[in-house]
Amino acid sequence: MSVKIIVDSASDISVKEAKKLGITVIPMQVLLDGEEFLSGDNLSNEQFFERLPKLKEMPQTSQINVYKFEEVIKSVLKEDDDEAVLITLSSTFSGTYQNAVEVSKRFNGKVFVIDSLNVSMGEKLLCLLAVKLVKQGYSAKEISDILLSSRHKVKLFALLDTLKYLKKGGRISTLIAIAGNILSIKVLVTVIGGEVKMIARAIGQKMGFGLLNKQIKQEKIDFDKPLSIISSGIDDSTLQKYLENNELAKNTFRDAQKGTLGPVVGAHIGPNSVGFAYFEK
Repeated sequence: MSVKIIVDSASDISVKEAKKLGITVIPMQVLLDGEEFLSGDNLSNEQFFERLPKLKEMPQTSQINVYKFEEVIKSVLKEDDDEAVLITLSSTFSGTYQNAVEVSKRFNGKVFVIDSLNVSMGEKLLCLLAVKLVKQGYSAKEISDILLSSRHKVKLFALLDTLKYLKKGGRISTLIAIAGNILSIKVLVTVIGGEVKMIARAIGQKMGFGLLNKQIKQEKIDFDKPLSIISSGIDDSTLQKYLENNELAKNTFRDAQKGTLGPVVGAHIGPNSVGFAYFEK
């Protein structure tokens, strides 16, 4: 028996990482000014952020449909006794989870679907934990139970460089966005119960980085489980700037998985943001 791990591309797991981890990533469709792409397939994170400032319309993403799920699951379950754990982005963000649950019913209890209640690196952490459990010999059912009991311990925090894209997506008013850009307000957000919440604001990047450090100090991080740190943009310059001369961050995330934000979340957050995720003790 072999346990397979499947996840959508909202997890921001790159093709290279997926191959190394031995997992299957299903790309989500992204619409850029009427042109269709598949996130992580024919549209890299860097390419997305290169195009983002030039777009006339807000990028749109589509949920993974039941047909695509069924196609991928069939290709993964090659042996009669193979099983799969399928992890999706939060059901509050997309109908992808509901479609995955519907498809799983066609595989006679061999596919276990997990609503990560998260996205991006928060979703990714559950995947990394699942991979670890597969290597330790756990069954798909056992892995599913552990992920369901662990997902509420995943903490994600991100510092947004601009409010421009939240305004475009209708998340905040035009007045707040204009004031935020004039004052260079940086917003610290987190994911609670599958929904993005603003928890703090600071003027300027230096004070914004201070908010991230304050969060690190007050959280009880489980260093026995995976950690992740991420940035958005065409490169990781914002992340490098955050880590530069920052011993707290460098020591805390020395062994963390590093990555870049993709289109699903990047469309709302924009470039030059940085964040991290971990399991709370």
